[in-house]
Amino acid sequence: MKVLVTGSTGFIGNHVVLELIRQGLEVIATSKDEKKAKDYEWYSKVRYLPYDLNGTNSNYFEYFHKPDLLLHLAWEGLPHYEALQHLEENLFSNYRFTSAMIRNGLKKIVVTGTCLEYGLQNGPLNEDLETKPVTSYALAKDTLRKFLEQLQTKINFDLKWLRLFYLYGKGQNPDSIIPQLEKTLDTGEASFNMSGGEQLRDYLPVETVAEYIVHIALQKRITGVINCCSGTPISIINLINNIIEKKRKKVNLNLGYYPYLDYEPMAFWGDTRKLSIALGGK
Repeated sequence: MKVLVTGSTGFIGNHVVLELIRQGLEVIATSKDEKKAKDYEWYSKVRYLPYDLNGTNSNYFEYFHKPDLLLHLAWEGLPHYEALQHLEENLFSNYRFTSAMIRNGLKKIVVTGTCLEYGLQNGPLNEDLETKPVTSYALAKDTLRKFLEQLQTKINFDLKWLRLFYLYGKGQNPDSIIPQLEKTLDTGEASFNMSGGEQLRDYLPVETVAEYIVHIALQKRITGVINCCSGTPISIINLINNIIEKKRKKVNLNLGYYPYLDYEPMAFWGDTRKLSIALGGK
């Protein structure tokens, strides 16, 4: 099987490409910056073709050598979740790209969405809940999904929409809370500024998420929207303390230094019932 991965040099894309190679699949990797791509360990093991979502190529399907499956991970402007760029630029460039691939022959597509599509709903979140996005990023992602679902009424293709929850691991944005904490511990700073830490979140290591993405993409039992998550909530304060304990370091936690984010509910995690079925067999 020939698999095209967009956003291959991103936090998630890098690990997805490695997982595809590990499983012996033919990989076409793409991103905007080939110079950056050459620094990745997988570069010599894939066919790399640069591209820009804002380009004018009308037949990306031919350009990418007619892949059997597209894993569409690319998205610009993160982590600025409230930037209008997501609605005014990213939504339309991503739809133009994905719809062009489909209109020219692509039959299977997997797109990464976000748990923020659920908006401010608390508790365990299942895929059948009404989406209520409150950020530009989440609204753009949710709208892209609806665009593609509408396209399915005109063209027959397989769509899997993976709602990612929270991730951590190698290659993560250094401004995220876990890399910030690790930097504080490694440099021996006396205190770490954070929120009150009472919010409940759903975390997975990025390597596990990459495995899930590939497995879900290849299986045939479940399509449509699928949560990609642990299903187990953990408070941020417990997450932080677990990391401190694992590193055997000490630091004063300056709780309440930052306010809670107004675009996230206090307690939410993913329902894993559909995920469990998808992971149960190809």
